[in-house]
Amino acid sequence: MSLFGVDVGGTKIEGAVIDPAHPDRALCRLRVPTESARGYAHIRRQIRTLVGQMEQASGLPRPRWIGFGTPGATDPSTGVLKNSNTTCLNGQRLQADLSADLGVEARLANDANCFALAEATFGAARGRAVVVGLILGTGCGGGIVVDGQVLEGLHGIAGEWGHNPLRGERTACYCGHRGCIETVIAGPALERFYRAHSGRRRALPEIVQRAGAGDRAAQATLRRLQRKFGEAIAAVINILDPQAIVIGGGVGNIDALYTEATRAEVRKHLFNPVLRTEFLRPTLGDSAGVFGAALLSAGSRS
Repeated sequence: MSLFGVDVGGTKIEGAVIDPAHPDRALCRLRVPTESARGYAHIRRQIRTLVGQMEQASGLPRPRWIGFGTPGATDPSTGVLKNSNTTCLNGQRLQADLSADLGVEARLANDANCFALAEATFGAARGRAVVVGLILGTGCGGGIVVDGQVLEGLHGIAGEWGHNPLRGERTACYCGHRGCIETVIAGPALERFYRAHSGRRRALPEIVQRAGAGDRAAQATLRRLQRKFGEAIAAVINILDPQAIVIGGGVGNIDALYTEATRAEVRKHLFNPVLRTEFLRPTLGDSAGVFGAALLSAGSRS
């Protein structure tokens, strides 16, 4: 049976219908603008419009379940969405409202969880039992998949590794704490570090390029990334001991993360003499979010 998935982003809402037997290609894939400035009710209308278009384009009836990837997470105890950078969604009962709007069971998960689920199911980490998916870009998000199931946790925050503290770091984070991983190795943090050491404002891709050309401030920026990433991810490995870690996002494109030098930084903090965990680049590209959302609707079918 085909699966419907919707990825609710800050600028676009994307929908896809996929056949689990051929997950490498979608039966249809459509987008509408989010237009979040127009408010919560407008986003719900956009989603209703998109789901109708998915039915028409695929020629399939609306299923009983539809999966949704969202920025932020649903609090399991209240059903209220929280921690979303699309701020009009915060405090809303999005799952219940979408179920009522569409006449289906809406299944929601954080967008990083959807990324992890897609890569673990038919992406870079296919066949691995325990997978951590990281989105390392303007922020630091993460998701955990065990035996094909996303872990959400009691508070709905499983996988939020970016808001653990790093030793010796004190930069204020938007979450209200200081020294969070996100304030140290996310893209904007690395750009700030380079600017502080060079006096110049440069985008991260240029910093990476300049490191290869001998720019000392750029080289120091990448060494900091390797050192701090090693410390941050070792704590995750010590707790979960995953077979694979898939690293998405713009920072995840940096070759230095996949070198032996970075693995050596991880081993400094690892409760084991050897490191066998794979560090993988994602293979699904921008399909991961919407494919992961579709997979949320795959269970409990009758």
